[in-house]
Amino acid sequence: MAMKKSIPAASPDAYLAALDGWRKPLVERLRKATLSAGALEERIKWGHLVYFHNGPVLLIRAEDERVLFGFWRGKRLRDLDDRLKGNGKYELATIELREGDALTATKAKQMVVAAIALNDTLGDPTAKT
Repeated sequence: MAMKKSIPAASPDAYLAALDGWRKPLVERLRKATLSAGALEERIKWGHLVYFHNGPVLLIRAEDERVLFGFWRGKRLRDLDDRLKGNGKYELATIELREGDALTATKAKQMVVAAIALNDTLGDPTAKT
């Protein structure tokens, strides 16, 4: 059963509870790795999991056929994983994971640690300059 796009989950736990199939263990692993990486505020925003530290750092978005692991400054993290794809003028870049794709908890945590450090150094990526 697909998640209804119109009703965002009430909480991060509810978001996870609504997932099924291969997406659930993947999102659980990404979430655990993310939360272990540092001081992050976890929220439901724009209908998916978003993590904040001095502004938004990353998102985890489960869709019917894929899970997105995206970073606001992901274009600066490409040396950690060349699957990070971004377009447009912003630095946002995302790894698209489909059934059978792997992203280790160690790699996920490494990327989150680096992303937190970028927000510490450069500030809120959404702030007007």
